[in-house]
Amino acid sequence: MADGLKVRFWGVRGSISCAGAEYVRYGGNTSCLEVTAGGRRLIFDAGTGIRSLGLQLARQAPLDIDIYFTHTHLDHISGLTFFAPLFDQRNSVRLWAGHLEAPHTLRSVVSNLMQAPLYPVSVDVFRSRVDFNEFDCGETLACGDMVVRTTHLNHPNGATGYRVDHGGKSICYITDTEHRPDGLDANIVELCRGADVMAYDSSYTDAEYPQYRGWGHSTWQEGVRLADAAGVGTLAIFHHDPSHDDVFMDGVGHQAATLRPGTTPNGLPRVLVAHEGLTLAP
Repeated sequence: MADGLKVRFWGVRGSISCAGAEYVRYGGNTSCLEVTAGGRRLIFDAGTGIRSLGLQLARQAPLDIDIYFTHTHLDHISGLTFFAPLFDQRNSVRLWAGHLEAPHTLRSVVSNLMQAPLYPVSVDVFRSRVDFNEFDCGETLACGDMVVRTTHLNHPNGATGYRVDHGGKSICYITDTEHRPDGLDANIVELCRGADVMAYDSSYTDAEYPQYRGWGHSTWQEGVRLADAAGVGTLAIFHHDPSHDDVFMDGVGHQAATLRPGTTPNGLPRVLVAHEGLTLAP
């Protein structure tokens, strides 16, 4: 595992996974990011993309892993029960959430997912050491040499935005948030100020957004506005709507590049459309 800060996208789709020839290049798995630095591994969200990550990691046991959830809607947790390291007693896996309010806990959410008639086995099937942890959104957390800052996002039932700092580099993960009608979201601008990379909820276009108002998602154009206001190096357009196939996302990429042309001082594009397998090392 490299010492420098790096992010890999294992799932970039929003709402529901989708398959077919029209999704081959960008991918159809739901949200999952892997962030590594200083010998530590952080995973953000456990959408269906986490399954492929888990199969790769299973060969590296024993493992010590932290999984941070933006929130626990189904598309962000549906891959958790297929994450292979959870079934190996040599591993330790810590799960974290900052959006839940009583009486809900992260353990109860996962337990409810894994019960009849929705699931054939219970949470007791996990063989690794699993710790369920809650924190107050807005807290700053430590994970080895990495500092994890958090903020509230505007989403039904709540959601958490994350910023990871290590060695003078930073990556922000801002998904499942609806932009404000009266100006840029100050929480997001502050959290992402000066970040090298920001993955942002770009489910819709500005033209599409009015018909989905109140659903808890944003647009790629708002991502550009936020990135510019916060001085973000690279904007990664993320959480693609399942109706947006490869051809549509190609068009988004071309339009976005006209608004944020060029590259950053470290050679990354100032804007790109995230796809499965994309790795960024700012």
